[in-house]
Amino acid sequence: MPEFALIGRSNVGKSSLINMLTRSEGLAKVSQVPGKTQLINFFTINNTWTLVDLPGYGYAKVGKKDRSSFSAFVSDYLQHRPNLFGTFVLIDSRLSPQRLDLEFLHWMVGCGLPFILAFTKTDKLSKSAVQKNIETFLLQFREISEEVPAYVLSSSKVDLGRSEILALIDSALTEKSETPA
Repeated sequence: MPEFALIGRSNVGKSSLINMLTRSEGLAKVSQVPGKTQLINFFTINNTWTLVDLPGYGYAKVGKKDRSSFSAFVSDYLQHRPNLFGTFVLIDSRLSPQRLDLEFLHWMVGCGLPFILAFTKTDKLSKSAVQKNIETFLLQFREISEEVPAYVLSSSKVDLGRSEILALIDSALTEKSETPA
């Protein structure tokens, strides 16, 4: 089945976004403690495609050896999974550009892996503050690539971004089904 991965720093809101997209509160475990997701979790949607919850990069209450093995299996998944149709990189809209996010995106660009940014927690600040943080982030991203990535705004609290993300997934599924084998 086609897969769509979600990745971001620990505690960026991956589980909340999965619950919002599926309208299944509690499907993905939401925790206040960073680093809870330590495995790749698969959620089959309507028996036609899969949402993939990848461990957060950066913070995790594990040893350095375990952290590097997380990195290894996540990078292997992102680079070699034949049925990975798209990756959403989640960025906390409340924060100034974080080094870990920029380093991860530098790696994605360097590997030639396509992605869409999903700015999370947009309900926590004013619209102008969110827009300012996004503009600052995209400006710093230009040091990685001249091409500005596609992005969506999301908030699991108010269902913001749900229809846009599902439309992007639907578009990718339709595009793949129309491509000759």
